Amino acid sequence: MEHRGWDDLRRDCLQCRRCGLAATRNNVAFGAGRQDAEVLFVGEGPGENEDLQGEPFVGRGGQLLDKMLAAVGLSREHNVYIANIVKCRPPKNRDPLPEEQEACIGWLREQYALLRPKIVVCLGRIAACRLIAPDFKVTRQHGQFFDKGGTLMMGTFHPAALLRTPAQKPEGFADFLALREKIGQVCEHTVLVYPDGGEGGTGG
Repeated sequence: MEHRGWDDLRRDCLQCRRCGLAATRNNVAFGAGRQDAEVLFVGEGPGENEDLQGEPFVGRGGQLLDKMLAAVGLSREHNVYIANIVKCRPPKNRDPLPEEQEACIGWLREQYALLRPKIVVCLGRIAACRLIAPDFKVTRQHGQFFDKGGTLMMGTFHPAALLRTPAQKPEGFADFLALREKIGQVCEHTVLVYPDGGEGGTGG
């Protein structure tokens, strides 16, 4: 099957009416980051700020995510791509329903096909259960890597959960340190870039 390019995919996604979430959205949060990234982060769905701005992870949780990424040399500007299971905000930030996930997952599949990432990081239970295993337990299995068809997948805490339960932040950050180590092992082109302007090595 011939895949759409990024521009066509984004245009078609912004017009999507595949499920009821389209009726209540302000904007589609298509995705953000480098379109040649070897590392893909996947959350569950947009919240209020994401719905207003049309970009994933731009609220308080997104600010925490950006800080954790920066601490290990990663950012949406330089070397990762960030998307969600569903692209439209579920009302009152409820969990996206199974039928909503099913209606929307095709967009993520096409993003994945264009990126062909080496590593996928699932942020929170919804994404990890959808992409890694239906019975995935974040509190027990976070930070572990699973080989799914040649792509390494890891589940970790959702940034919003870390804001609600700050005691889990050290465990969450340990997962990002493990991710940085794994990038060094399997990613050939990812250059780590730190806020002070320094660069780490590439993978491989």
